[in-house]
Amino acid sequence: MAKLFTPFQLRETTFKNRIFVSPMCQYSATDGLANQWHLVHYGSRAVGGAGLVMVEATGVCPEGRITPHCLGIWSDAHTEALRPIVDFIKQQGAVLGIQIGHAGRKASCAAPWNGSGFLSADAGGWQTMAPSALALSPDHATPKALSGAEIDDIAALFVAAAKRALAAGFEVLELHSAHGYLLHEFLSPLTNQRSDEYGGSLANRCRLPLKIAKLLRELWPQDKPVFVRISVTDWVDNGWDLAQSIQLAKWLKQLGIDLLDCSSGGLLLDAKMRVGVGFQTGFSAAIRAESHIATSAVGLITSAAQAEHILITEQADAVFLARELLRDPNWPLHAAHELGADVTWPAQYVRAKI
Repeated sequence: MAKLFTPFQLRETTFKNRIFVSPMCQYSATDGLANQWHLVHYGSRAVGGAGLVMVEATGVCPEGRITPHCLGIWSDAHTEALRPIVDFIKQQGAVLGIQIGHAGRKASCAAPWNGSGFLSADAGGWQTMAPSALALSPDHATPKALSGAEIDDIAALFVAAAKRALAAGFEVLELHSAHGYLLHEFLSPLTNQRSDEYGGSLANRCRLPLKIAKLLRELWPQDKPVFVRISVTDWVDNGWDLAQSIQLAKWLKQLGIDLLDCSSGGLLLDAKMRVGVGFQTGFSAAIRAESHIATSAVGLITSAAQAEHILITEQADAVFLARELLRDPNWPLHAAHELGADVTWPAQYVRAKI
């Protein structure tokens, strides 16, 4: 059996394979509520054979959304809107996860197909917030620097969101600390210029992500895993980098976090990323080896052979696929055929099994 299709267990949760659907924003919610688009989008990836379906970045509060059209989980109504998606995906034999986050200074933007620009209050936007009052670009408003009390309030919002996710039936919880959003902004010295206990040293800059991770791990059932997604590097000199990520990973492991989802970039618009096939797998390999925590690789993973190579060379324990699963929701079924793995197809589709 190809390693890509061997079961993977974290705590008491078993993934039928190591193909994970990366959290990808759909910008298709109204007032943060999931709808039929989300049911069909996520459901089709479960039907297509993925082991884990991770729901997109879901705002812990209205101001934490990237756009006015992003998913949210700040009320019981949001829990109920997500429940049908959870139920359907579980029926397909996939594990369902949700990524919760706060967009920080990258909030209040238009959807990509509307230009992704900053939205003023008149255009439906809102006041953004960040560790320090540093704008993302001249075209973005300056965010409000958070006070200590406001930081505590945000931590509480993450806890409340996790409780609602658990009530909806999610099995995996992922804390979004990547791609230039709020928790990544606290991690990087480029965006965190605070002089209090949340700024300056590495330990101080990691304080809020670690505090929230600890609260989530204590709340989430002990038989279910918690992931953290990080940007391993800012791709900018004197910014967040691999060495700091390795230390953060060690601290997260001590808190009981089960897997590091290793991405990169997103903090600065002008960062020079060296992008290519599998360009981030070295990050997951280094963190896995140095921090002794399970990792997942993500980024331009497109072929079955490539995914299998990542796993058998122990660069990661699982692979997150993004754009390739937008192109082909049935990629796992096709990959199984390519690698000679005999996997179960949905009964309704067996007539098409090669």
